[in-house]
Amino acid sequence: MTQQKRALLFLAGATMVGMPILGAVIAWIFDVDLQDRWIGPAPILVQLAVGVLMGLLAGFSARFIISRDFMRSVRLKYARMFGNLDLSLSEVMFIAVCAGFGEELLFRGVIQPLLGIIITSVLFVAIHGYLNPKDWRVSVYGLFMSAVIFGFGLATDFFGIWSAIIAHTLVDVILLLDLGDEGESDLAI
Repeated sequence: MTQQKRALLFLAGATMVGMPILGAVIAWIFDVDLQDRWIGPAPILVQLAVGVLMGLLAGFSARFIISRDFMRSVRLKYARMFGNLDLSLSEVMFIAVCAGFGEELLFRGVIQPLLGIIITSVLFVAIHGYLNPKDWRVSVYGLFMSAVIFGFGLATDFFGIWSAIIAHTLVDVILLLDLGDEGESDLAI
């Protein structure tokens, strides 16, 4: 296993553990009701179904956008960044589950009740580096992802956080698998 792959897998695990811990601290400081956020207003099966539908739609839409000719420079940039990681299916699943769970618990579970859906969505996409005034192509993808993440925020409020966790995980699985299929990196969230 390469050092780069080891670092990516470590970062995924740190996301799974660290972001929920950070979220718990923020929730404690600002008195966010985590139990209410964890359970959600809809039954778990409804949350899972909504998450699957949103994740598939968003993932394949993102894949379509990033595959356009005008996005070639962005694909090549991320291909150079990630190199030839040659991720196995289990590694892709691990990375996607860690990101989906850890990031959604922090952003949709804790930050969104404090800052609202719009600010949280833009903050989430900006932290991922997809709003770049120096590269309009990355920003095109970032605007699309802002809308997707806004949708995850709405799903969390209307159905529950598990819809966002599942959707996020599926988007990452679709894009990371595409990374291996194409030999060029696509953008995962």
